[in-house]
Amino acid sequence: MRITSLGHSCLLVESQDTRLLIDPGVYSTGFESLTELDAILVTHQHADHMDGERLGTVVAANPRAALLFESETAAETAFESVIALGAGHSTKIGSIDVSAVGGQHAFNHDQVPPVGNVGLVLRIDGDQSLFHPGDSYADAPSDVDVLALPLNAPWARVSETLDFLRRISPRVVIPIHDGLLNESGRAAYLMHLENAGPDGTVLRDLSDRKPVDP
Repeated sequence: MRITSLGHSCLLVESQDTRLLIDPGVYSTGFESLTELDAILVTHQHADHMDGERLGTVVAANPRAALLFESETAAETAFESVIALGAGHSTKIGSIDVSAVGGQHAFNHDQVPPVGNVGLVLRIDGDQSLFHPGDSYADAPSDVDVLALPLNAPWARVSETLDFLRRISPRVVIPIHDGLLNESGRAAYLMHLENAGPDGTVLRDLSDRKPVDP
């Protein structure tokens, strides 16, 4: 499995001849020029996870790519032939098995309407698994090799982030959801992960935008 960060919560995941794009939002860059995508997956409707305008360009350039959006997002989008992803939904895209978990975005405050959210578990037979939780720490799938961990959000505290990381206890943790942080603030969050994360978990910082096989 090869993973490239395109900023904030956007990841390009590749395995053999399969290419999946996850959460291309307004704080992410570089996804606009991607081609040969097999699927585009969206965990929820917030703009930092789905930039509808720029995503239209990507969809046009990848006409064979399946669109798999969280159920509420799928119901509201103008894109055609969107597959609704609800909790418990599973499918196979090329060499990658995709399962959706959860169903609800983490609570922000009482002035922010609740929306749906699905975490995405990607598994490759005989290889690695990746969990992208979207915006929620509620679900902790088992046997996760690589965790894409939200670092900072209006809905998250550092203590909750660390508790979630310890519950998953992955082999590798990849920081995501950092679009609101400056360089110094981001470094402080990474320090917490390194100092208080579970034993045996390796931090891989993908902010240089270089693809890695974790």
